[in-house]
Amino acid sequence: MIYDHIMVRFGELSTKGKNKTDFIRTLAKNIKNALADYSEIQVITQYDHIYVKLNGLEPEGIIEILQDVSGIHSLSLVLKTDPDIENLKNISLEMVKAEEGKTFKVHAKRANKKYPIISDQINREIAGHILRNTDLKVDVHNPDILVSVEIREEGAYMFTHTYPAAGGYPLGVGGKTMLMLSGGIDSPVAAYLLMKRGIRIECVHFASPPYTNAGVIEKLKDLLGKLNKYQPEIRLNIIPFTKIQEDIYKYCDESYAITIMRRMMFRIAERMARRRRCLAISTGESVGQVASQTLDSMQVINEVTRMPVIRPVVCYDKEDIIKLARKIDTFEISIRPFEDCCTIFAPKNPKTKPDYKKCLEFEEKWDWESEINEAVKNAEVIYINKNSSLF
Repeated sequence: MIYDHIMVRFGELSTKGKNKTDFIRTLAKNIKNALADYSEIQVITQYDHIYVKLNGLEPEGIIEILQDVSGIHSLSLVLKTDPDIENLKNISLEMVKAEEGKTFKVHAKRANKKYPIISDQINREIAGHILRNTDLKVDVHNPDILVSVEIREEGAYMFTHTYPAAGGYPLGVGGKTMLMLSGGIDSPVAAYLLMKRGIRIECVHFASPPYTNAGVIEKLKDLLGKLNKYQPEIRLNIIPFTKIQEDIYKYCDESYAITIMRRMMFRIAERMARRRRCLAISTGESVGQVASQTLDSMQVINEVTRMPVIRPVVCYDKEDIIKLARKIDTFEISIRPFEDCCTIFAPKNPKTKPDYKKCLEFEEKWDWESEINEAVKNAEVIYINKNSSLF
């Protein structure tokens, strides 16, 4: 059986009313970008589905790529054919003979209401033909083989398999966020979840040479290379953070160091976000994992910014996060032994319930504002895309 199209289903987009057309247009564009290496394919946009016309190409690799495109709920490898009932009966018979199993079910959908035969009768006609010409039995509840037939104005689409995909919304429809990327396990997972909801990411990383190893930057580039599967181009802003970090330990009580450090990071992230027209700041924080991620700490740290802060993994436990990291293939990179500045400068007894007024007292002891300005001014920019780790 030669299948000639891939049927793309939208999932959540079906509920978006007046926005649906814009969302579908964005999804079609993202599909074309994802399949840019396949010049022969055609992407055909309709209100209920998108179709990828294969034009003779092998479908397996294309399906794998499409499964990672956010906004796609599921896919089917389909044959577009003449809707004549005798033709449908004969093709359905060919389809079931090519599959393994002892039971089957026919599921017809008559989207074209002008078609002269109703869905139930189509089911009966096709099922009767299969029963007369095979040893298969009908099982309407749990069939080994499901033959699906969709009747539309331009023809009939027939298939036997449906493949799950990423779901969510098309990348870009949710705006852009500035993600604080550490190089650990959590923030790449947060990035994946953001992109799955249609939000583009740009990243900011805080580097403290010579305390942090240059291998951290290579680690970040490799992590973002994995995430290019979901967003083809990602900008990474590397902030020189050494002077700020040294002064935090010079002027602040050690137990407050991580809290003040995070407050400085959020200030910088907000400035970078506004400069880059991002609508929010995002982090890989999960409640209670470390001292700076208690609700008390988050409240004190959040006070420095007026931008929304999105924490996609905030209620995930570590095992959930690791499971997702393995799924997106970032886990082994994240556990490379190159520590970031938060890990290296972590205090022995950090405050889990920091006092807001105490933070202000510590911050009044030095001119951190000019240090932040200098750090933002001297940010290094690296672009990572799916075709090159650096450009």
